[in-house]
Amino acid sequence: MIRFPAIKKKRKQEKNDATKKCCSSALIRLTKDVNALQSSEICSIAFPDPDDLFNFQLKITPDEGFYKHAAHDFIFRVSPEYPYDPPKVRCMTDIYHPNIDTEGNVCLNILREDWNPILDLNAIVFGLLHLLLDPNPDDPLNEKAAEEFRSDQISFANNVSRVMDKVITAAALSED
Repeated sequence: MIRFPAIKKKRKQEKNDATKKCCSSALIRLTKDVNALQSSEICSIAFPDPDDLFNFQLKITPDEGFYKHAAHDFIFRVSPEYPYDPPKVRCMTDIYHPNIDTEGNVCLNILREDWNPILDLNAIVFGLLHLLLDPNPDDPLNEKAAEEFRSDQISFANNVSRVMDKVITAAALSED
């Protein structure tokens, strides 16, 4: 006689084991990537919940370009399927940028169609830094910023400075 509850329990256990294995391999890879980032001079990393490596904040402060000397905060949400699925990245700092929209969505090819499991968090950080140093108006999320970047870089630079001044002022007020 077949006992269906026993079969269901066995299948549920197998599914849980597969999930643990997947999360374990993702956790091992993520730990390696995070350790490499923690020694980076390009960015700083923070974990709101130290027990959750899959969700963290990254701060990038470029030293040249339109966005120099301003700290830009990004939130990373890493899937248990990492590195087969790319992390979800969102910019939490107000920014006037052709490749970052007003909601913080980031247009970076390696976070979408060009993702490959061989890539790591360091590649994403360099991609974000590259966007901050050299915006790409040909693949925009913010059409207005992209058009202004193409047609009038002085006006674009003024708008970038205006938004960064607001961010710096807000940060200074929050510290008081």
